[in-house]
Parts: sequence; C-alpha cells; structure tokens
Amino acid sequence: MRTLILLRHAKSDYPQGVADRDRPLAARGERDARAVGMWMHAAFPLIDEVVVSPALRARQTWQHVHDRIAAVAVREDERVYADWGSALREVVADLDPRAESALIVGHNPGIEELALHLSQGHDSRARDRILRKYSTAGIAIVGFEGMWGDQASTELLVFAVPRAEPGS
Repeated sequence: MRTLILLRHAKSDYPQGVADRDRPLAARGERDARAVGMWMHAAFPLIDEVVVSPALRARQTWQHVHDRIAAVAVREDERVYADWGSALREVVADLDPRAESALIVGHNPGIEELALHLSQGHDSRARDRILRKYSTAGIAIVGFEGMWGDQASTELLVFAVPRAEPGS
C-alpha cells in the first residue's frame, strides 16, 4: 500500500503589506511545525517524495518537518499554491510511480478538499474530524491500494493535529 500524507501548513502570520505568498509562520505556527516534525519522525521518518507549495508559510512548515525526517526527493509545485482542489489530484497523479510514500504540504481549502475526495464512501472518525475542521498543521494519512493515479482505491487512515505546548 502506498501512503500519501496531506499536511496543511502551520499557523501563519498576517504582516501588514505582505503579499499572501510571502506570509511567514506565526510563533505558534513555528512551534506547531516542530511538533509535526516530531510526530512525522515517529510515524514516517523517511518520505520518498515531498511536494511543497512555493508559499513561504508552506516552505517554512516543511523545513521544520524536514529537520526531523528524511526525504528522497523534494520539489516545489505551483499547482499546490495556485489551485484549491482539482489540480491537487493532478499533483498526486504526477507523483513518482516508484514512490511508496509522498507528502504534500499545502493550503486549505485544497488540502481538505483532496482529503475528502480521497475518502469518499468511507465513514470514519478521521473523516468526521476533517469535516468539522482541517486545522493548520493538520495531517491526513491516505492509503492507496494501486498507483497514485488510481484515486478510486484509497482509504483515509488517520487525521491528526500535532500541537506544541506554548513556550516550547
């Protein structure tokens, strides 16, 4: 089974006069991104392919995660930032067919829409949690029975939101 990890970037800041693409992580986002890195290290210490939005907050989230895990291949993809939904399915279909695990670091609503699309027809506590709120630093783990392009044979396995304690 292949594993797709869908990570929504950690909490961002909103500095006045800064373009959306250039918004950095907030202090809480920095802490939570480190917590995501620790969580990922325990569950997935090595990822075959990582695709990151070119937005600063997504790249910073990935850097904190990357401090804790290894990745075979990492690339930025404009589609992860520019499209909120359907193009993310294309990003998944374009993943390296040799990759057994992949991570996409992106934004809502696209990450949430993709997680819900890939879990259609499945009733689970994880799906219910996503429907309530796909929080910043939220992680959906989706299992693929076939190739990345075969998005009909998927199952939402886990939804987690690692959080850091304030001051950590």
